Amino acid sequence: MSKKRLPQDVIDQWPEIFKDVNIEVIPLYYLDSVRVTFENGKVWDIDTSKALSEGADEDLESALDDIFNEYEEEIVNVDFRLDIEKVKRDIQKRTNRFLKKRK
Repeated sequence: MSKKRLPQDVIDQWPEIFKDVNIEVIPLYYLDSVRVTFENGKVWDIDTSKALSEGADEDLESALDDIFNEYEEEIVNVDFRLDIEKVKRDIQKRTNRFLKKRK
């Protein structure tokens, strides 16, 4: 089983935490955007943060699935852009909560 690592630019933002992270699934609420690159050079930037802030997470998931299925043969790369600040806040918040319970 191959380990999927975060991109180096993400790791560089919080190396003591992100350097050892292996990913299998990215929750939608941590996505900032999705960049889809096609064979013909066309690039689509999909602003997922806006859709999620409007509460359209199921619609977003369905729309992304539809795009990936419809253009599967033409897509050369999909780049999931994370909201690193949100990930950091959640990790810090949950760590603090865990440490308080341990006292």
